[in-house]
Amino acid sequence: MNKKVIVVGAGPGGLATAMRLGAEGYQVKVFEKQPHIGGRTSKIELGEYSFDLGPTFFMMPQMLEELFMKSGRNLHDYVDMREVDPLYTLKFGDVSFIPSKDPEETKAEIKRLFPGNEEGYERFLEREGEKFERVIALLKQPFTKWSDFFSKEMWRALPKLNAVDTVYGRLSKYFTDERLKWAFSFQSKYLGMSAWECPGTFTILSFLEHRYGLFHPIGGVNQVCAAMERVIREQGGEIFTSTGVKRVLVEDGSAKGVQLETGEKVLADDVVINADFAYAMTHLFDQDQLTKYKKEKIEKKSYSLSTFMMYLGVDQKIDLPHHMVLFADGYKENVDDITKKGRLSEDASIYIHNPSKLDPTLAPEGKSALYVLMPVPNLDAAIDWEEEKPRLREKIIRRLELETGINDIEKHIEVEKIVSPLEWQNEYFVYRGATFNLSHNLNQMMYFRPHNKFEDVDHCFLVGGGTHPGSGLPTIFQSAMISSDLLDEQYDRNIPQDIKQDTVQIKEQV
Repeated sequence: MNKKVIVVGAGPGGLATAMRLGAEGYQVKVFEKQPHIGGRTSKIELGEYSFDLGPTFFMMPQMLEELFMKSGRNLHDYVDMREVDPLYTLKFGDVSFIPSKDPEETKAEIKRLFPGNEEGYERFLEREGEKFERVIALLKQPFTKWSDFFSKEMWRALPKLNAVDTVYGRLSKYFTDERLKWAFSFQSKYLGMSAWECPGTFTILSFLEHRYGLFHPIGGVNQVCAAMERVIREQGGEIFTSTGVKRVLVEDGSAKGVQLETGEKVLADDVVINADFAYAMTHLFDQDQLTKYKKEKIEKKSYSLSTFMMYLGVDQKIDLPHHMVLFADGYKENVDDITKKGRLSEDASIYIHNPSKLDPTLAPEGKSALYVLMPVPNLDAAIDWEEEKPRLREKIIRRLELETGINDIEKHIEVEKIVSPLEWQNEYFVYRGATFNLSHNLNQMMYFRPHNKFEDVDHCFLVGGGTHPGSGLPTIFQSAMISSDLLDEQYDRNIPQDIKQDTVQIKEQV
């Protein structure tokens, strides 16, 4: 067979799917609306400085290694991945907690700063490790029908899921100090949620950081997307940037190709959608072709928080850690403002990324590429972003001066860019500016999340943070593997022998 597949969107999920399918002999065309690849994992270039638009680190690189192996490639032939240690610096007023991947070092740090909580840290590693070993199988299986809930993997994982608890509730069983609970729960924001509402299953996020570490690809996380682009082209696949898709062509309930914004129609046997899920449902289909995901139903779903971003090219070396989180004194109030009250906190938490300390490719010698992120409400909130942008910029600049000791840091900024929820929506086509896609509530997880094999249209598949297993790069890459397998299964294809061999080797390593 010589089947043709169109991938809509060159984000990490779309590229990963194209790479997998290309390795199995499909003719793949990727259409990307932006002038560059990567989606929310793309590169921003400002003069001589470069920045990651979104994700700034990678965890669980073994999942990415598996993806490349199943595509007949070795990740490390394409990406120079460096481990970051310590993991990050977490500041609570005058107290700085600096955990390491080495559990003994972290335990000693907890004993020094939060005496009496070191035993809770040991229990955290043990119990969350047991949970992860059972949950990982659920992240790898598709949920396309009710019976998938009755798999042996689900029954094995169920006693450990903690799905009816919250992340904060789970961590309260390990730690007594509030700051320590925040230190192991702020990862809920990777899913765009409050730790007080996020299902307790997701304590595995902080466990994964502490167990497997954090990694920085030289050149930025965007280099993972660049590597996949190289592989796709090596396989003979085609990637078209600045080529937006206007409509998915549907006949008799089945996807037949796409119509480009130029009016050109391109036919294919299957269509894979990597565009933001809600944007795709409200823009890429005629509404009478949809049943479950019509516009009025999309509007009723729950969406993640957003982010206010600043990318700053500074003409000197900045003495800050690679990753640093500055916690608001009233952290819960700050989170409630973002996720419940739809307002901006006067006392806000901020994440600062200073990759130039580790990676000399991002800024000219002696200079720094700084990335600052402030979690904020999405566009459901009644916030005038054109009015608020300069105020938040000023607040962040003052905070940087305090942390770096550079009183006139603004004079040293050579280039800068701001991305608010407004730009996420209007420039990056993210529905409501919800940076982390659909929320991960219980009623929007597994079977209840949009399926990898699209329910409303046949021969159409979804990939990315808006489908199972959810947001975050490791799970997005897992969604690519699930969607690729489901697409392939419909043709009962014989997988090439070299791909089979890679799969066998992976299983043996696991």
